[in-house]
Amino acid sequence: MSQAQKALKKTNKRGNGNSAARGAQQSRAVVKTYRNFIGGKWVASASGETFENKNPADTRDVVGRFPLSMAEDVERAIDAAANAARGWRSMPAPRRAEILFRLGEILIRRKEQYAQEMTREMGKVLKETGGDVQEAIDCTYFTAGEGRRLHGYTTPAEMPDKFAMCVRQPVGLCGLITPWNFPMAIPSWKLIPALVCGNTVVLKPAEDTPLSSFNLVEACEEASIPAGVVNLVTGYGEAGASLTNHKDVRLISFTGSTETGRIVASTCADRNAICSLEMGGKNVIVVHEDAEVDLAVEGAVWGAFGTSGQRCTASSRLVVHKKIYKQFVKKLVERARSLRVGNGADAQVEMGPVINADAVHKIMGYIEVGQREDKAKLACGGNRLTTGEHAHGYFIEPTVFTDVAPDMRIAQEEIFGPVTAVIPFDTLDEAIEIANGVRYGLSASVYTKDVNLAFHAMNEMYTGIVYINSPTIGAEVHLPFGGTKATGNGHREAGTQVLDVFSEWKSVYVDYSSKLQRAQIDSIEPQ
Repeated sequence: MSQAQKALKKTNKRGNGNSAARGAQQSRAVVKTYRNFIGGKWVASASGETFENKNPADTRDVVGRFPLSMAEDVERAIDAAANAARGWRSMPAPRRAEILFRLGEILIRRKEQYAQEMTREMGKVLKETGGDVQEAIDCTYFTAGEGRRLHGYTTPAEMPDKFAMCVRQPVGLCGLITPWNFPMAIPSWKLIPALVCGNTVVLKPAEDTPLSSFNLVEACEEASIPAGVVNLVTGYGEAGASLTNHKDVRLISFTGSTETGRIVASTCADRNAICSLEMGGKNVIVVHEDAEVDLAVEGAVWGAFGTSGQRCTASSRLVVHKKIYKQFVKKLVERARSLRVGNGADAQVEMGPVINADAVHKIMGYIEVGQREDKAKLACGGNRLTTGEHAHGYFIEPTVFTDVAPDMRIAQEEIFGPVTAVIPFDTLDEAIEIANGVRYGLSASVYTKDVNLAFHAMNEMYTGIVYINSPTIGAEVHLPFGGTKATGNGHREAGTQVLDVFSEWKSVYVDYSSKLQRAQIDSIEPQ
């Protein structure tokens, strides 16, 4: 097994959980079995094996069984994508865009259904899963519009009777490896730009959330995207490693952990493939002394505990001016304690579960680390909820640490859960230094009424995204998304900038002088 396979492979958790529960047994008796989508057909894995997708709010509820894909399945999907490449590439880009617009219409019609199914498979509340599907809709419409705007440019040539221009061309076969926290939005960020640029794709979604990608690909089929252009293989790390290692896959677009992203990058470098990485974050909200405290508190709660803190843009550090520190902390703790935690399908619930048992273990481990720090104080939360409505799910209380020093582990390392650290500061430049003093550089926020301070912070924050008077989450599809430092490798998703990931530039020179002209050699004397 290669290093990439070892790094990407996870334990195959196919146990029955609390199988003694009668309701769970009944659920399993009627569980739907889904299939891969390869070459325009829905097919089982080559081995016939499946894995279970379980509801993190109630693990007795099996959402579905999905193909446990291995290297053979990935190979079949890559062959299908390769066979479809010429026809899709040859289709005029405006025509490709028309098909994608149809996809957007389908997503609109099914938004409520897809949101409900997403909540069931990954836990976040219905308002958030509705937003996830809406982001896929927005991405589809915005990017489809680029089918008539895949602009190159013309430029004056150095020689007379010569025309110079550049155009975009498809990269080729693209492998898309996507995470579970935005299981339709993030696949759409990759899939739709890849398609409008004329590429064919193999999508490997996170094993925790295959249903949302299934829904997206099924909608692609209904929109009449030609067979083989979009292929879906579900499974664990072996499928992802096989896709990353394959010689015919020209580009890997990966969103996930920094550690796995480095392995993906190394594997792509070994075979000279293109690699686009979107990885971790340790994002900061700076609350200046002139900020509207109530607004900043609401922003901090939404930024820290939305999606149970499981966002790469989550507000996991709150850097607050000492003059308003006590007031801010008091209100933040009161608001965090008041959040209703439960099954995201309940409209009254404000925060759902975390994704799985591994996440619980990691998050609770960081809470223990924070409690062992000499000065940090656990102001609220810190417990796993295991009784009553929380008995069969992965629930953790919204957790706030106060009096945190910038160099503590809970202020430096990505926790990816409902935990935030409050850090005091004296001057804005000190706050900016704290903000920049982590390995990541994805998102930052500043709350202030002073426009001069706001622009100073915007200029000095070394992150890919900056917000003023709003939290570190809430990116929109028409602006580039991505970060600096260990957050990624410089590429951007969303906006028109994503087209540079999924297309390559071709320069074209047309000499109509009817003679040999040697650029940089044959000089043209001014008249």
